[in-house]
Amino acid sequence: MSGMMRAVLVCLLAGGCALLGQEEAPRDTAPQGEDAADGTDAPAEPGASHAAAPQAGTAPETPAPTLPATTIASLGDVARAGLWMRTPLVTAPMRGRVSDPGTGASVVLDLIPLDAAPGAGSRMSLAAYQALGLSFTDLPELRIEPAG
Repeated sequence: MSGMMRAVLVCLLAGGCALLGQEEAPRDTAPQGEDAADGTDAPAEPGASHAAAPQAGTAPETPAPTLPATTIASLGDVARAGLWMRTPLVTAPMRGRVSDPGTGASVVLDLIPLDAAPGAGSRMSLAAYQALGLSFTDLPELRIEPAG
């Protein structure tokens, strides 16, 4: 297999792997209600409220940690251009600085909330990987802090 063909194959596989397990709403639609977010399709009963009261035996939702923090990053959607990172470490979109403690390289990018547990890791754009000098197969531990 030629080197060019191998590189194309690896890029396609990496992009496909980044899409596995993603649970985000399509970009051109409004967010779904709570029933769709938890994977159920049962219609709401008449008069039922979507303001869910905590069920007995369930723990309250854990808040996202405050920045600065560290995360393990993987390559995100290679079809989405720009400098960005989808991470559970933020609850609202914001600008942030991501740095590789091993090399000292850093990049300022858009931090986008990811609906996952804070320890689930983050997904970063190909452009951000390149700006940090990382190979797209790397799973680096990166430091995230607010841009400032």
